[in-house]
Amino acid sequence: MQARHPIHRNALVLFSGGQDSTTCLAHALTQYERVETLAFDYRQRHVVELDARLQVLDQVRTQFPEWGHKLGEDHLLDLGVLGQVSETSLTRDMAFQMEASGLPNTFVPGRNLLFLTLAAALAYRRGLDVIVTGVCETDFSGYPDCRDDTMKAMQIALSLGMDRRLLIETPLMWIDKAQTWQLAHDLGQKAHAEGGAQLVSLIVEHTHTCYMGDRTHRHDWGYGCGTCPACELRAQGWARWQA
Repeated sequence: MQARHPIHRNALVLFSGGQDSTTCLAHALTQYERVETLAFDYRQRHVVELDARLQVLDQVRTQFPEWGHKLGEDHLLDLGVLGQVSETSLTRDMAFQMEASGLPNTFVPGRNLLFLTLAAALAYRRGLDVIVTGVCETDFSGYPDCRDDTMKAMQIALSLGMDRRLLIETPLMWIDKAQTWQLAHDLGQKAHAEGGAQLVSLIVEHTHTCYMGDRTHRHDWGYGCGTCPACELRAQGWARWQA
């Protein structure tokens, strides 16, 4: 994405409360003077993430007072219309599988495009210059609305449409899940000496990734069913990082 400009001092993090968005939150808290967070209720099957994210925010404030004073308002927007128009395994009770298009049926068409558009509108009203999102091209799913070209196009369109120079920042774009665990460790360590292990532990205990919304089965890498695509990706990244 484009280089950071001196006007970019405040950020809005798309924050679902998962591993990726929590790592992005830590990144934003090391980079910017004020950070606000945004989530969406789009009638996702794993709606438990909306509760988990509040626990993560509380733990960040408690365990990282160096960051806590930077954390501003948290926002939750109702995006139920997305669930109405999406026939996917994230919004319907159906098995996870690959489609004829070559994409998994976890792909919610237009999700990130809507997220970014609404985030830009909120950022405009709140005086925020940067939108931070955890999209990633190295993710096995290959969602087209997570690709770098999509992010660049959205940055241009939103900046023109809002008549404001917005920056869409994607800290995870070119790294895999093992490197995401390492990045979280490194960011935590920037906060204080014990912060690396502390942030990793926070992510393990409090974040939610599982598409099935399972918070009963505890693994080394956190809570989840252990078999859905999100759990498998998180577990494999953990194993590679530990190795």
